[in-house]
Amino acid sequence: MRYLAAGTAKQISRIGLGTWQFGSREWGYGDRYATEVAQTIVGRALDLGVTLFDTAEIYGFGRSERILGKALGDRRDSVYLATKIFPLMPIAPVVEQRAVASADRLGTVRLDLYQVHQPNPLVRDPTIMRGMSALQRVGLVGDVGVSNYSLRRWQAAEDALGSRVLSNQVRYNLVDRSAERDLLPYAQARDRVVIAYSPLAQGLLAGRYTRDSRPGNRVRAANPLFLPDNLERAAALVSVLREVGEAHSATPAQIALAWVIHHPAVVAIPGASSVEQLESNVAAADIDLTDDEYAALQAASSRFRPVTGPAAVTRMARVRLGR
Repeated sequence: MRYLAAGTAKQISRIGLGTWQFGSREWGYGDRYATEVAQTIVGRALDLGVTLFDTAEIYGFGRSERILGKALGDRRDSVYLATKIFPLMPIAPVVEQRAVASADRLGTVRLDLYQVHQPNPLVRDPTIMRGMSALQRVGLVGDVGVSNYSLRRWQAAEDALGSRVLSNQVRYNLVDRSAERDLLPYAQARDRVVIAYSPLAQGLLAGRYTRDSRPGNRVRAANPLFLPDNLERAAALVSVLREVGEAHSATPAQIALAWVIHHPAVVAIPGASSVEQLESNVAAADIDLTDDEYAALQAASSRFRPVTGPAAVTRMARVRLGR
């Protein structure tokens, strides 16, 4: 495993583990996954040197936090534990209460990273950050982070806190590179961190799905990326991932992850449906892409033009109706 140099009290692994699927019914993994498989995945991640574990109070309405906390057990102190508050009425006292509730579900006395899950359009950051500052003062929260924030709002949150807002968790992958416009340059220049969620575009970049073999679970089925037309258009990008992978004896998913963490300010938090998938994800941290390989992936990414917007909505409706 490789680790990020971010000046944090604990090391942050370049590949972490996202736990949205822990206890969340919409993924369709079933009760055995929640009660047994997730425990095994976390244990193996710890053995492989993963330190970054990311969850949220909204995942399974607290179930993800409980499952993760139980799985970490007495090894909790060795990890960099991150969770998120869903900012519904995030006035300072509520922020403080919700942090205590998350810590209790996780079985910990300290949240290494406490993040605002979404920017609240009505409640501005000074209100939220007063609660975060109080949590830092009493030692319940180490670092403060945000998620899905624009650069301007990330900077405003930092101004409101009066100290470093370490991270911004955003979607970043070969399909969605919008973070490159300003978030990544800012993070690199200021020793901040971009936490990349959905680094495999919910599995699109793993190359498992085609026009004739579409995903069945609700999360992917609701994602326009998995429209038949988009799966067909993504084939060229997946083909380049395969070609680069051949030089490293790696899978398309591993190359896609290696591309994400190629940027020095980025860590990735893919999920895992099995121990085998976790091991594959972690192995991606050891892949060093050449400049030519990185450029080839950038070019293939730029050529991918998925169907989006109203056209995607219309086509999804037709797919559901079997037309």
